[in-house]
Amino acid sequence: MIKVIIVEDELNSREMVKNLLISHFNKIKIVAEAGNVKNSIEEIQKHQPDLLLLDIDLPDGTSFDILKQIDYKKYKVVFITAHQEYAIQAIKFSAFDYILKPFQPAELIKTIEKVLEEKISEDYELKFQAIFSNFSGSLPGLKKIVLKTSDKIHIVDVKEILRCESDNTYTTFHLNTGKKIIVSKSIKKFEELLSGHSFMRVHQSHLINLNYIAYFDKQEGGAVVMTDKSHIPISNQKKSILFDYLDSL
Repeated sequence: MIKVIIVEDELNSREMVKNLLISHFNKIKIVAEAGNVKNSIEEIQKHQPDLLLLDIDLPDGTSFDILKQIDYKKYKVVFITAHQEYAIQAIKFSAFDYILKPFQPAELIKTIEKVLEEKISEDYELKFQAIFSNFSGSLPGLKKIVLKTSDKIHIVDVKEILRCESDNTYTTFHLNTGKKIIVSKSIKKFEELLSGHSFMRVHQSHLINLNYIAYFDKQEGGAVVMTDKSHIPISNQKKSILFDYLDSL
């Protein structure tokens, strides 16, 4: 059996999650429920569950107060959050799964199915380090993104990403150090994630960090030259947007 603990301070929400899990997953056993940090830590230490469903905001703290007081590397974690953009973005950057409130049963079930199929890898701790950093109030402008390759989990400062290049369903991240990381996800997913962090999709195959533009080359239809000396083509529909940005500097 897969032991699960639900940490959610809203009783109705907790009951809804509990009932959905019981009705759709034969191998899941709800071993405990809690509504605050203190009780959650006690229940986790007592039952040693396989999966934690953690509401981010609790009456006496946050789910990160819980994680910092347990051996978090041992547990699979799914976060629960309301429609708080900062929280959702930080979770996505850190490559964790989450459930949105108000709950959509189909999405909740799909998320749990996905998490149950995953294995806890040797690099699992890196994901936690990333999310602790992304939720830190001390450096709000510094974000870390988790990039999963076929054999590693990379934790990268967003400000170190110079550009991203698409090759069908693969995306190559070019860092300002010269390092390259190839991820088996489409560039569209990363466009959605990085668009609010000085990134612009200037071409079907290219997403660039605007902070690393060296100059605009007007020859042969126009291209952006990045600080790594790469020439990035600009689609016609993106030129005016890019020029507006450059004019505002």
